[in-house]
Amino acid sequence: MAWVLVATGVALPALRRRAGIPRPVALAGSALAPVALCVAMPRSRSRDVALGVLNMWAYLGAYEMPHDDPAALEARVRVDYPIAIDRRLGLGVPPTLRLQRAFSEPGSINRFERVLVWCHWMWFAVPHMTVGYVLWRTPERFPSAAVRMYAVFDVGAVFYWVVPTAPPWWAAERGRLDDGRPLRVRRMMIEYGQEFWGDRWGALYDVLGGNPLAAMPSLHFATSLMGAHLLTEVGPVAGAVGWTYAAMLGLSLVYLGEHYAVDLIGGAALAETVRAAVPRLTPLYRRVSGALQALESRAAR
Repeated sequence: MAWVLVATGVALPALRRRAGIPRPVALAGSALAPVALCVAMPRSRSRDVALGVLNMWAYLGAYEMPHDDPAALEARVRVDYPIAIDRRLGLGVPPTLRLQRAFSEPGSINRFERVLVWCHWMWFAVPHMTVGYVLWRTPERFPSAAVRMYAVFDVGAVFYWVVPTAPPWWAAERGRLDDGRPLRVRRMMIEYGQEFWGDRWGALYDVLGGNPLAAMPSLHFATSLMGAHLLTEVGPVAGAVGWTYAAMLGLSLVYLGEHYAVDLIGGAALAETVRAAVPRLTPLYRRVSGALQALESRAAR
């Protein structure tokens, strides 16, 4: 029965559009899959990795679902409040505009900007590589590390449903981030992606861009901060790498027009809130874990 729930949880997000499966059903099924796997398989490193994969599969479904109806999502998206806050943070001009006007040349991507684009692209692997590194170097820390990292993803998805917020490039395309000067916000990731990947870029972007109106909080920044904390717990060298990457990613997100500075502040607040909440929730976690282990023992018999 547990394996049936795992298979169902994997299938529902993939089949929901073609089969007309209601979104709550798909979400519930995908959320149950990691729990069912704990019953179906004994604890091992392979199961630990599979749990992370199943959690991210459920997250991706939750992340993309609000964009099932683009027109309906655009009708309720928030556009103006991050612009207003960033104007204050940038002393009258949003930091993205300040950076692009100071350092970029229209129609070209310089070497530093290419480094920033690659820093952004690397993020799709960095959170999971971080958790994998913890599993490899300090397996005893893995459960806590995985809970903290993937809780950031899961809580962030709730905000994308409740408060959909547009990023700078989206607002600029619609004339909402324009002060009348010639140089407007450019989306350099798209410009360089088309240049570097050529004909393959369209397919890659379709895979990675499932919901363009999911900017607040920035999960790119939130998970990179959480990763820096987790790597610091492993050792100082790993921690230094994590914090350096988080700083570079934060700069790239704002410079490239992918996020407002306030989105990064929101992401930092999310990461720190999860860090603070996890110790307080440890007793509940242990009770749930004990119940799952009891089910696992019964299934093993």
